[in-house]
Amino acid sequence: MKYNIKIGLQFLLGSIVLFTAPLYAQDNTPKLCTYVNPFIGTGAVNGSSLSGNNFPGATVPFGMVQLSPDTKDAPDWGSASGYDYNDKTIAGFSHTHLSGTGVAELFDILVMPTTGKINTVAGDPSKPNSGYSSRFSHDQESARPGYYQVKLLDYDINAELTATTHSGFHRYTYPKESQSHLVIDLNHSLNKGSWSTRVIQSQIKMINDHTVEGYRVITGWAKMRKIYFHLEFSKPIIHQVMVDGGSSFDNTTLINGSNLRAVFDFNSKDGQPLLVKIGISPVSIANAKNNLDEEIKDWGFDKTVLAAENSWEKELSKIKVEGSPEKMKIFYSSLYHSFLQPNSTSDLNGDYNGADFTTRNLSKGTFYSTFSLWDTYRAAHPLYTLVQPERTADFVNSMVQQYDSYGYLPIWQLWGQENYCMIGNHSIPVLVDAIFKGIKGIDTDKAYEAVKQSSLRSHTNSPFNIWEQYKYMPENLQTQSVSITLEMAFDDWCVAQLAKKLGKTEDYNRFIQRSQYFKNLYDSKSGFFRAKDDKGKWIEPFNPLQYGSNGGHPFTEGNAWQYFWYVPHDVKGLISLCGGDEKFTEKLDTFFNLKDLTGEVNGNASGFIGQYAHGNEPSHHAAYLYNYAGQPWKTQYYVAKVINDLYTSTSSGYAGNEDCGEMSSWFVFSAMGLYPVNPASGVYIIGSPALTKSSMKLSGGKTFTITAKNPSAKNVYIQSAKLNGKAYSKTYLTHSDISKGGLLEFVMGDKPNKKWGSNLADKPVESGF
Repeated sequence: MKYNIKIGLQFLLGSIVLFTAPLYAQDNTPKLCTYVNPFIGTGAVNGSSLSGNNFPGATVPFGMVQLSPDTKDAPDWGSASGYDYNDKTIAGFSHTHLSGTGVAELFDILVMPTTGKINTVAGDPSKPNSGYSSRFSHDQESARPGYYQVKLLDYDINAELTATTHSGFHRYTYPKESQSHLVIDLNHSLNKGSWSTRVIQSQIKMINDHTVEGYRVITGWAKMRKIYFHLEFSKPIIHQVMVDGGSSFDNTTLINGSNLRAVFDFNSKDGQPLLVKIGISPVSIANAKNNLDEEIKDWGFDKTVLAAENSWEKELSKIKVEGSPEKMKIFYSSLYHSFLQPNSTSDLNGDYNGADFTTRNLSKGTFYSTFSLWDTYRAAHPLYTLVQPERTADFVNSMVQQYDSYGYLPIWQLWGQENYCMIGNHSIPVLVDAIFKGIKGIDTDKAYEAVKQSSLRSHTNSPFNIWEQYKYMPENLQTQSVSITLEMAFDDWCVAQLAKKLGKTEDYNRFIQRSQYFKNLYDSKSGFFRAKDDKGKWIEPFNPLQYGSNGGHPFTEGNAWQYFWYVPHDVKGLISLCGGDEKFTEKLDTFFNLKDLTGEVNGNASGFIGQYAHGNEPSHHAAYLYNYAGQPWKTQYYVAKVINDLYTSTSSGYAGNEDCGEMSSWFVFSAMGLYPVNPASGVYIIGSPALTKSSMKLSGGKTFTITAKNPSAKNVYIQSAKLNGKAYSKTYLTHSDISKGGLLEFVMGDKPNKKWGSNLADKPVESGF
């Protein structure tokens, strides 16, 4: 009785903290968290297209735990985050999720409160464990940074969730006098038919009437993942049933198997909610317990909510903006999504799992994973270098840790394991960019070793022996050959720049030569990059509108039109291939106006403006290329069109998969008025600012501010600009311009000023370092 009185008092005190928490900051402006809508990107209108694939649940910035509802018993591609706004039922609340990806994964340790009778037989382990889901309504659902709430209509239970970095905190208010249960499901996962997913082994163990521990080892898109947990209840368990597949065991305290769940019963007559705290770890139960003990020391649920909100307020305040209410909502929701990942996958004591499945330990810093690098190297990681420099050092060092244990840098790393999704090795530009920007805490020599060896050691989709033998990728020897040729050439340019910086002339010459291999697939007759075989013959037939997917075609999730523009390290060379500025801009004009979608469109292609497809990354920089050819007003027009037409504050707020912050980071940069076309060059191309003011907090206490007079859906054209009080006509900024701090001022209008930025001296330079 003494235990429950203490719990009740802490619950009451926590509620007081929550309900008196101010909605305004000390300067009497609304808290930035109030602009974030976690439901943006959670479901397309009528379920008819891509919308983001985001989750609405509770998490803290870059946390290991993302505690969120799953509306599918077995999530798959169409709802890769586990949640679809169009669904009507919730299967439960699991503790780990991906944000915006095209592949479903994680969904660890599903918890679901229920009342009444419950089916305890799990059945076929190859099928999802349904039977305890509940209807819900968006009218009785809410979310904000660090907090999620929903009414489970079939059980009349109010469910509330919050989180710390390594722990989840639940509060379930059951109807008084009800038969109150809590289900723990260790078989819940992505569709068992995808990626050969299966639970290899798992365990649930009661330590006492308030404590449960366990683990599962599961393989799928991420191989051989281990997830350990330590769970504590605020009320004593009065009865339990543990289940392995079709076998049910009454009042047992331990169960092992590959299809486990347990049902715990509680007394709800006191009218007090059931509080549940769960710490997780990729290493051990002991670490999971330590994570929980250190992060949630008592039962103050609302205190934890407030701490999570404050952590978000701190991160969001790194960029303060002013603009229309709609733009501010989209901006801060985008910044929120940009800061959901990469995710911490090391425990508080520094333990983490290496790519070789061994337990390792960090003496300082955090080990991060969830590196969706084919997406995030473009805008998300350049954004992190500006406003998350300390974490950027940890990101880089985490990537180098994979090199140490695995032999090369990450391509797409999840839960510390390489899954080889997508092409290129875009850890390389991330490392190079961070070093050139002077991010502290990186061993430059070690990083160079990693980028060089990752560009020489052949691996999946990167046969460097073929690359150097043919000086392009022959399609009959390496599928996705054109896309790989283009992307590998960019990575090689990055290696060359770092080699030059370090005085490694021989390496520089080797890699700068490789960076020009893209020209060997340019067909002057068709005007496109095309596939060749190993005999040097063009592969026929060729249709620049035909899409490829992820193999069996020369292009990756795009077509020849979309990949034509992918030479970010040598835009001048691309312009020369076209025959000069005029021919180049004519081709860009056609690109943005050609609506013919002949043939099957890849499922990742969406958000069309002509052939431009904002719903997938290969097109993301294309609108900014007019600046390189003396027509910046067209960049301003198309960037503004994307900002205004393809981002909304609804559940279908994104034009495609949000991709671990990349789609959001594009908006963050572009709404301020800049974008890193070459993300390792230190050059930011000017577009069309959509906010009246944006201020970035930088290292050393400096601030860089951008203002725009009269921006609107019509006033998208730059009339004039000033940098630190002086007239400015260049169509770019360098990293030095920003990092020193300063003020960039724009005046906007509804008609193009074709004189601004059109001179040769105004065109972007190759490098800003």
